[in-house]
Amino acid sequence: MGFILAKVDVVDTISAADFKSKYLKPRKPVVIKGLSKNWPSRDKWTPEYLKQVVGSKVVPLYDNSKADPAKPINAAAAEMPFDEYVDLIRREPTELRIFFFNIFKHAPQLLDDIVLPKELMGGFLESMPAMFFGGSNSITFLHYDIDLPHLFHTHFGGRKQVILFENKWKRRLYCIPNATYALEDYDVSSPDFKKFPALNGVEGYEVFLEHGDTLFMPTGYWHWMKYLDGSYSLSLRAWDASLARKAASLYNLAVKGGVDSVLKMLFKGKYAAWRERLSVKRAERALRSGKL
Repeated sequence: MGFILAKVDVVDTISAADFKSKYLKPRKPVVIKGLSKNWPSRDKWTPEYLKQVVGSKVVPLYDNSKADPAKPINAAAAEMPFDEYVDLIRREPTELRIFFFNIFKHAPQLLDDIVLPKELMGGFLESMPAMFFGGSNSITFLHYDIDLPHLFHTHFGGRKQVILFENKWKRRLYCIPNATYALEDYDVSSPDFKKFPALNGVEGYEVFLEHGDTLFMPTGYWHWMKYLDGSYSLSLRAWDASLARKAASLYNLAVKGGVDSVLKMLFKGKYAAWRERLSVKRAERALRSGKL
């Protein structure tokens, strides 16, 4: 059977009323192709321009390898001057990517090139726009954002594959206990369903983003991404209006962020192995019970 992946709805433009009723309230993803149509960044943010404004700032890089249990989550695999990295992803395939880069700290003028879509919803975290860069073949592992924001993810310069799952499927996705990411032992784009049977029948979405496309990812959505071309994306974050969601965000930051980091630091490989075994047991139990 495998995953059951539906196509994400795609619109050119959308009214605030339709966005709220069809996507924000039911927490359903959508691609808005024209959202960035009037942003200066859409044409201005070429690789050469970004190299010019950021220069040789050294940036941490990440790869597709499984996380080292002895290191903090999101520990870098390498470092490189930004301009050299941009040349690398334009020149050849590479697993190396830049994760959650506050490019605006180094080039604040770039903020003038984007427009927060406040006509669609409120709650934007104006101090937290971030960029992500990847070479063709680089992958962002399956996870959901720990602070549970809504995300407006605008892509530039190439193509990117995205697979999404609602948070309700977290046990069947082999969610790591005390964390917001999945067991890294299966390939989301082509899993071994015999080895990981709980993935069978999990429902999700798939979409291929192109230059200028904006994907709305509702709060709590699991996402896996693969750069098909060397390219980059901008994520804008917004709080959900629900007080319960805000409380869940604070809980995640305290427990799944703070406590988990301490346990990982203290027990390293033993703790990592225990979490992985428990994720498998929970996934198999959820599959047998027929519950999510």
